[in-house]
Amino acid sequence: MRGDYLFTSESVSEGHPDKVADQISDAIVDLFLAKDPEARIACETLTTTQLVVLAGEIRCKGVYENDRWAPGAEEEIEHTVRETVKRIGYAQSGFHWRDLTFINRLHGQSAHIAQGVDAAGNKDEGAGDQGIMFGFACDETPDFMPATLYYSHKILERMAADRHSGAAPFLEPDAKSQVTLRFKGGKPAAATAIVVSTQHAPGYDGGEKEAELKAYVKRVVAELLPAHLLSGDTVYHINPTGSFEIGGPDGDAGLTGRKIIVDTYGGAAPHGGGAFSGKDPTKVDRSAAYVARYLAKNVVAAGLARRCTIQLAYAIGVSAPLSLYVDTHGTGSIGDDRLEAAIAAVARARLGGLTPRGIRVGLGLNKPIYAGTAAYGHFGREAKGDLFPWERTDLAEALQDALRDQGAAR
Repeated sequence: MRGDYLFTSESVSEGHPDKVADQISDAIVDLFLAKDPEARIACETLTTTQLVVLAGEIRCKGVYENDRWAPGAEEEIEHTVRETVKRIGYAQSGFHWRDLTFINRLHGQSAHIAQGVDAAGNKDEGAGDQGIMFGFACDETPDFMPATLYYSHKILERMAADRHSGAAPFLEPDAKSQVTLRFKGGKPAAATAIVVSTQHAPGYDGGEKEAELKAYVKRVVAELLPAHLLSGDTVYHINPTGSFEIGGPDGDAGLTGRKIIVDTYGGAAPHGGGAFSGKDPTKVDRSAAYVARYLAKNVVAAGLARRCTIQLAYAIGVSAPLSLYVDTHGTGSIGDDRLEAAIAAVARARLGGLTPRGIRVGLGLNKPIYAGTAAYGHFGREAKGDLFPWERTDLAEALQDALRDQGAAR
């Protein structure tokens, strides 16, 4: 592993147009799963000036059956969309939760896809699509996430909290952050650059008000980043274009699934290409990426490696994964091949295997738990109750036991 280098990750706020789309799509997933835990959902959202469009395929008992909506279902979907936009904070002339035009183009799931996914006879539930999924963990932060992404998220989360509470009334919903860290010996050593672009109220692009906004951002950074990372050499770029009044979907169109690197590991690990938001957990783009993170995090939490990347691969309609690959990047205390065997054994024992059904049941994914994933990352979050179960570290001991069993069998 290279030890000394600069690395950068970015995040975007809940008011970023693509994140507005993600949150709407996941609010629809939660709406349907709350009514039918076996619902099938693939919901894509487009946002632009005073417009939200839904498109995709669904199957949901009591909501959409036999190519028809149940009475009141479409009105409930529209209400969910508007309430999501309202919660984010958009009540602007260019994008207002009450005044925007809403178009619903969701329709029934393809029967040909359904027959590959559904269990039938001796056939287990198959993957909803082909693809490769990655999970990653490292020891750079308490949440086992890359430090550059971790701090990028934290900055925007704090700013959003201050906006909602009224502590920073000059902030508007759309924002982006970027953190560049210098690593020495593979560990974060210094923040060399901090970038924050935030939508703001009129008048905060010059004079004393601009200075107030910039001082606020620097204060947030100082409160969130460890003191040893910041110095007089840290360069700040705060609203570098000068003015950012027009933002959100009014400033730029938003689409579901365009922030997959923000959603995952900030570029510090590979990504298979599939987005998460808007998809029910039969779609392995989502569920297999979650279980891969779960396994990688437990490897690092168990002290078996400082960094761990796991890849899974699936074929549509086929239940068992085609491959399981583990790479500890030279930081492992044992061989990666032994880790692969241990992970497979633990997954069989604790999840019933890495099949779509095993992942869904083992992690409890057939629940309305997804709206909270759609901003500030799907990983590195607190596992609490039914939420973020892939962030638990309850496999660490089982992995250590499996490796001891391997040694005893030799």
